[in-house]
Amino acid sequence: MTDVAVLGQPVTFPFSKKTAKNRLMKSAMSERLATFSSYDPRMRGQPTEELIRLYETWGTGGIGIIVTGNIQVKKDHLEATGNAIIDRGLPSDYLDDYRVLAGAAKACGSLVLGQLSHPGRQVPITIQSSPESSSDIEHPSVAGVLFARPTPLTSQGIRDIVQRFAYAALVLYKAGFDGVQLHAAHGYLLHQFLSPRTNNRTDDYGGSLLNRARLLLETVAEIKSTVNDSSFMISVKLNCQDFLYPNDGVSERESIALAKMLEYIGVDLVEVSGGTYELQSPSREAYFIDFADRLRPNLSWSKVCVTGGFRSASAMADAVRRNSTDVIGLARPLTAEPLLVTEILRGDKLHAKKNKFPYSQTFHITAAATQIAEIGNGYDITDFSNPFNVSRFIAKLQQELPTAMSETISGYPGIF
Repeated sequence: MTDVAVLGQPVTFPFSKKTAKNRLMKSAMSERLATFSSYDPRMRGQPTEELIRLYETWGTGGIGIIVTGNIQVKKDHLEATGNAIIDRGLPSDYLDDYRVLAGAAKACGSLVLGQLSHPGRQVPITIQSSPESSSDIEHPSVAGVLFARPTPLTSQGIRDIVQRFAYAALVLYKAGFDGVQLHAAHGYLLHQFLSPRTNNRTDDYGGSLLNRARLLLETVAEIKSTVNDSSFMISVKLNCQDFLYPNDGVSERESIALAKMLEYIGVDLVEVSGGTYELQSPSREAYFIDFADRLRPNLSWSKVCVTGGFRSASAMADAVRRNSTDVIGLARPLTAEPLLVTEILRGDKLHAKKNKFPYSQTFHITAAATQIAEIGNGYDITDFSNPFNVSRFIAKLQQELPTAMSETISGYPGIF
């Protein structure tokens, strides 16, 4: 087998029986290309021509699985302006737009999953001054972005959240999506319930891991019941750990136990990531592969995807060949090179482009956001492997700080 041939092998998921044509997945990134109105929430979250063009481009790139950016389930609780939204209070013609989006992404045979999310306390105060969360623990400010103290969700509020996720999943099912991914990582609402750092509840949703996982488990069950089609794929994105102080977040041991719970209830794919707004993940190729090596033996059916840091075809192929992971997740490399997967599988490329930024998550995240907007608008993609383009970009950012930078950071946590 040639070095990268293993990446071109199909993978079939155990519960939905869906088959991805290869082992490479476009992981979720916040696109911020949907409609937004600051004064009328009913005019928010509609897919635009730019968003559809973005996925049409990725759809031609030979990617096995495409996961959308986080689609919010509540129109007035967003992680950033321009989020796509599926909310019962929005116009019904949004379904037609999601059909177009699914068709664009699936045109060349990719499986397409809509990532569903609720930001919980992790919503800028300029968008929502009364956030909701597992507990009333306020999020610290990040890069000039302020967050309000959240109100703990009541049992009725929790039930509403579960139903909102299920409603959004049903809309995506009707629109032709192959499945959904629940975003339970990076400090968003589902993760806020999972983490003892943000969950100090004393009811059935707090305390033990089983209780802290109850919202996530109930959401999966509700989606399965509402969609009522076993071929609809369910994925969950989890932190392998939170990279916080010892015993102050979701631990590695708990992450493994949680993955086993998800397998038991029929989750096809567990995507492994890490970090939160408060502390992002380490910086090296294949950040989470060591955790995946420890997770993999604990799962008999569910497939594993590792996202974060992969840049070389050889590292990707080695991770699959060693059975550390079933699927390789890519994000930022696909904003610079939307056709990278095809080029890797053909043997035309052995490594993603290396940008010339000095190490800074801020620069990398903002550059990826810029490239997403360029693809969506049909512009040429800025080549940040060119030092001149990097210097010009940094100079422009320095002129626009702090407002534009803090707003961008608030919308793009965890872009790998």
